[in-house]
Amino acid sequence: MKYRAGSRRSSLEYEKALTKWWKQHKTFEQSVENRPIDKSYVFYDGPPFITGNPHHGTLLSSIVKDAVPRYWTMNGYRVERRWGWDCHGLPAENFVEKQLGITDRRDIGTKWSLEDYIIKARESMVANSETWRATIDRVGRWVDFDNCYRTMNKDFMESVWWAFKQLYEAGKIYEGRKVLMYDTKFATPVSKAEVTMDNDAYQTVTDPSAYVKFKSGDECLLAWTTTPWTLPANMALAVNPDLDYGVYNIDGEKLIVALERGKVLFEGQKPEKAFKGTALVGKKYEPIIEVADGLFDLGLRGDQGTVARKDTYTVLPGDFVSAEDGTGIVHIAPAYGEDDYALAQKYEVDFVDCLDENGYYLLEMADKLHALGVRDTDENGIQVWAGNKFIAKCLEEKGIVYKIEYIQHEYPYNPRSKERIIYRAFPSWFFDIEGQKQLMLDENEHINWFPAYLKHGRFAKNIEAAPDWNLSRDRFWATAMPVWKGDNGTVKVVGSYDELYALSGQRLDDYHRPWVDQIEFDIDGEHFTRIEKVLDCWFESGSMPFAQLHYPFENKEKFERNYPADFIVEYVGQVRAWFYYVHAVNTALASIGAFGDKAKNGAKNAYKNVITTGTLAGNDGRKMSKSLGNYTDPNELMDQYSADALRFLLLSSPVLSGEDFALLDKDVSDVNRKLAMIWNVYDFFTTYAEVEDIDSNGFENIHFETVRDNGSGMSEEPRNDGRDEASRKMNISNPLDIWIISRLYQLRDEITEGMEEYNIPKALEGVLLFIDDMSNWFVRRSRRRFSKNDDAADKKQAFATLYYVLTYLAHLLAPFTPFLAEELYQKITGHTDSIHLKDWPEAGMIDTAVLEQMSRTRQIITDALALRMQKSDTEDQIKIRQPLSKLTYDGDKLDGFYEQIIADEVNVKEVTNGKELKLDKTLTPELKEEGRARELIRAIQSARKHANLRQDDQIKLSVSCMLPVGFEDLIKSEVGATDIAKDATYSHTETAKLNGENITISLEKL
Repeated sequence: MKYRAGSRRSSLEYEKALTKWWKQHKTFEQSVENRPIDKSYVFYDGPPFITGNPHHGTLLSSIVKDAVPRYWTMNGYRVERRWGWDCHGLPAENFVEKQLGITDRRDIGTKWSLEDYIIKARESMVANSETWRATIDRVGRWVDFDNCYRTMNKDFMESVWWAFKQLYEAGKIYEGRKVLMYDTKFATPVSKAEVTMDNDAYQTVTDPSAYVKFKSGDECLLAWTTTPWTLPANMALAVNPDLDYGVYNIDGEKLIVALERGKVLFEGQKPEKAFKGTALVGKKYEPIIEVADGLFDLGLRGDQGTVARKDTYTVLPGDFVSAEDGTGIVHIAPAYGEDDYALAQKYEVDFVDCLDENGYYLLEMADKLHALGVRDTDENGIQVWAGNKFIAKCLEEKGIVYKIEYIQHEYPYNPRSKERIIYRAFPSWFFDIEGQKQLMLDENEHINWFPAYLKHGRFAKNIEAAPDWNLSRDRFWATAMPVWKGDNGTVKVVGSYDELYALSGQRLDDYHRPWVDQIEFDIDGEHFTRIEKVLDCWFESGSMPFAQLHYPFENKEKFERNYPADFIVEYVGQVRAWFYYVHAVNTALASIGAFGDKAKNGAKNAYKNVITTGTLAGNDGRKMSKSLGNYTDPNELMDQYSADALRFLLLSSPVLSGEDFALLDKDVSDVNRKLAMIWNVYDFFTTYAEVEDIDSNGFENIHFETVRDNGSGMSEEPRNDGRDEASRKMNISNPLDIWIISRLYQLRDEITEGMEEYNIPKALEGVLLFIDDMSNWFVRRSRRRFSKNDDAADKKQAFATLYYVLTYLAHLLAPFTPFLAEELYQKITGHTDSIHLKDWPEAGMIDTAVLEQMSRTRQIITDALALRMQKSDTEDQIKIRQPLSKLTYDGDKLDGFYEQIIADEVNVKEVTNGKELKLDKTLTPELKEEGRARELIRAIQSARKHANLRQDDQIKLSVSCMLPVGFEDLIKSEVGATDIAKDATYSHTETAKLNGENITISLEKL
């Protein structure tokens, strides 16, 4: 291929063209199929909700999910990349309910049949797929969309059923009741990990702080609560047996509080008597609100009635009670607090939950509250949070509340519903996390975390603090729990559709509710119906590694051979969410032998390496938000600057080290400008290659051997690396070539080391520095070698070196800036294949002696240029185009090649070695004239550029000033002029400033 100057395309042009080219040539598919099946690299892709829209956070993880697989593909691994969709859970239901105009959960089954609701949900789960696909393509991510898995698909759900049964039969899943976070808007328990995965879960709220009088004989136990709405469910009071309590006479009432709190509440008052808390234990009191008949809950059987267990409405001991705030007496509502429920379980205390599924008081309890003066908060009755302060006020008016204060405190909100959650004891099915914490912690030791502090920090601490996992949800659109219960309470867990068919004789096209609810069967005379619960969608997410393959019904050998996966990545919020749930589900299954002997007897962790990104902020430093308008649409940003610039910025930024990062448009622009220096070098190469009539075929399969040259310190012996006969050796002796190739190999090793550590910022740390070295040092220092060079061998070596560097650099950049790498590779080589089907470059020989000498040379130049700009009473600053006579440098003497570079860069006539760095700034008349000549050459070269002349074009030239004495031939040689006139006018004329004087330059091509 012959080179042609000006042949490059804009990034927008080639990025969109290459996206189509890759699809037409099935380049992604080839990159997978070309690698052996028995050398797989597996990564798990946490699927997004299809109901959402792609945004910068999505693109961040997608960019990492593209770069890492590309790198390992180039290293010879088969990396299958299959897209997945999260289709179940609250975001999906919320999306459907907005479409149907449902604002009340009770409309499902009344205004909308459950069947119609589920059909609409399924239809909605393909809503945004094309939007996602277009954006993912635009950022250059390769992933198999056509064979995507969906968590709503039959095969996926069957694998989830299988996992549930395996864990149930191993004793790791059980039915029980625990206090859970509960969302009244969505009418279901929610995962604590999901609620708290981001930093904005807790919000500051103002709540009434009520001091409530519970009458016991002629005294009142004064209890404190910040949740007056729980008072109708009060079943006991708790005191600390070791605290000191007292009876205070306040306006004729005898109030019992802890002495430490009495000093604050009743300042200046003395107790009538004092005693230890143990004296209060067993004391009975009168309920402030009688519980209506039928609201007492006898347990998981669902039986209800009115009972009076012996410890109900009794003072009980609780070591969690303190005198730091409140009264030292805690009101106990077993249905609405973890300590409360645990205490009630320890003693014989009744259980009352007086709210319906949407957080409204049941009619029986609402009537009791109405009698106290509490009004309905809306047309549906008394809502728990809306009625909170009114309940306190009405009780105060009735004399039941001693006083009300208002406090501000942090309280959790469900980020999905934007509503305050409540803590509610709820009958559910649980995963026994407590029983396998040590297993999860032990298997965490096999995982390489980046950043590393998360391993024993947030991840391990989350495991240590995690409660048993509530798996069941009282919702609609999710995988149905495969649990059937018999008339006699027998539990039957089903692990496959075939098993269900064997029991019932029925097969379904869709195993969602309501159709699966209708399947019933008999075993030994006992009739079984399915419990109407669905699975937490995080159990589906945790099952993704095997469920995406329909394991164990299909792909059994494939999954077991490749377990655990090599890599996962998500943002830091997923440490407590997806990372945790995948770890919990899969280590448990592996430990019980569900994944075969290899996993049971070996490492059971689900993944080997994990990258955790930080969170992206907008261009104002605040969280990205459409309402704030603080970020540029990602497609607009990529069109303006380039997808590669966005990719490189994010991959090299602190966000890939788990830190938060503000994405500024200016930063994308800066990276784009720095990457564009590669194209400046390409333009330089093609410009001179066209002039010299260079053919790319001359550079095919060249490899470099260095030879000693006059004691320069270069490697003497060529490396015998077993290259095939098609490769052609080129001996290089110019230290600049040896230096840039050594820098290239150095960069290759840095990227390799960083990628193998999964430290991508470290891997890319040297890329922009290398590009700058290539452009502003190698090319600039070698410019004359490409044109005004009488040494044909050195010219050939210069072209070959730059060709090799650009081609090799394209390989190194391919995982990170795939568009630029592809375009550069095809442009520089003339090949029509893809760089993404190539191997990662082999390590090359690094000449450390040349690197050290060049580094020292550049440092001397930097220090000498600082001396040029130094100004004092005895010396002036002297600009760089003004030649000086002499520079002396200290330290060991450098070879003459490097001294000549110093002389050129510092613009001095002589460079000598001595005891200190010293610059002679004395200007002789001859030096001043040469300085004028250099300034004039610069101005003429600028005019040549403005006239769009090629490098080899000869010109007619006229300048209006006197030529520097003795430098006419130098000027003509440098600017390509055959002669220099004074007052002639040619086709291009412009004015330039020379030493403060305006001069006219006129020129045209001969």
